[in-house]
Amino acid sequence: MTRRTPRQENRFAPRRPRRSGRYALRLASLAAALGAWQLLAGLKVDLWLRFSQFPTVTDVARTFADRLSGPDYWTDLTDSLTRILTGFLLAAVLGVATGVLVARSRLAEDLLGPVLEVIRPIPAIALVPVAILLFPSNEQGIVFITCTAAFFPVLVSTRHAVRALTPVWEEAVLTMGGGRWRILGSVVLPGALPGIFGGLSVGIGVSWICVISAEMISGQYGVGYRTWQDYTVVNYAGVFVGMITIGVLGWVTSTAVELLGRRLTRWLPRTSYIPGARTPRPARGAAAPAPVSPTAKEEAPHDQLV
Repeated sequence: MTRRTPRQENRFAPRRPRRSGRYALRLASLAAALGAWQLLAGLKVDLWLRFSQFPTVTDVARTFADRLSGPDYWTDLTDSLTRILTGFLLAAVLGVATGVLVARSRLAEDLLGPVLEVIRPIPAIALVPVAILLFPSNEQGIVFITCTAAFFPVLVSTRHAVRALTPVWEEAVLTMGGGRWRILGSVVLPGALPGIFGGLSVGIGVSWICVISAEMISGQYGVGYRTWQDYTVVNYAGVFVGMITIGVLGWVTSTAVELLGRRLTRWLPRTSYIPGARTPRPARGAAAPAPVSPTAKEEAPHDQLV
């Protein structure tokens, strides 16, 4: 039997796309979208969709440059980031704690479960009247709405992740003399960490949606408040500046959460699947491996199956 060299084996391995090529493709996609926007708005195309009232890319860029040179833009940016970070951090702590508690305790599930399941379908933006009645200032009400929006995705993801843990790990800790807190710190939280960060990624996006809506309704300062003010005075270029700012801020914060999650879950095995890569084919003349029946797998020794 001839043995293949590493060079021959690499021929059949899936090729990874070059990072520079991927970045170039992304930039080309963004440039194409901006070019189509500029063309449709510049020509004032009115077919089924109406682009005659749209500002062009150059108009938005000019307004964006004017906003960057003034103090109001940075004040709005600071206020929105403060609200989103405060509400999101509160939601992360409360959501993880409540999710673990409900998943691990039947008493907590019976006491908190019905109340949470009734409140969960209510959109967070619908709680604006409740926030106005409860809190003495609009600032606290906006943070409350932001926290509520992110709380339930974190809660649900944490609860499902904790319940999906295999009991073998917990039994191993109990066998070695560990208590409840040891199980929580060495089994429950590390094991549920991927699911927790999945909920955090969803929660940060929902938080941006709700904080901008709350700023439009009852806020003073903030990106959402400024965007709504531009709409009321028919400054459509300013509206698009606010939309772009919201999109960039949402992308930056969600990327930060994702990178933190990857950093804290480095011990997880990463998939080697590459989208678009070809499945390696066996070499010519090489015999295909014979299928192993389930009964043969059960009867064969462990070292033969590895």
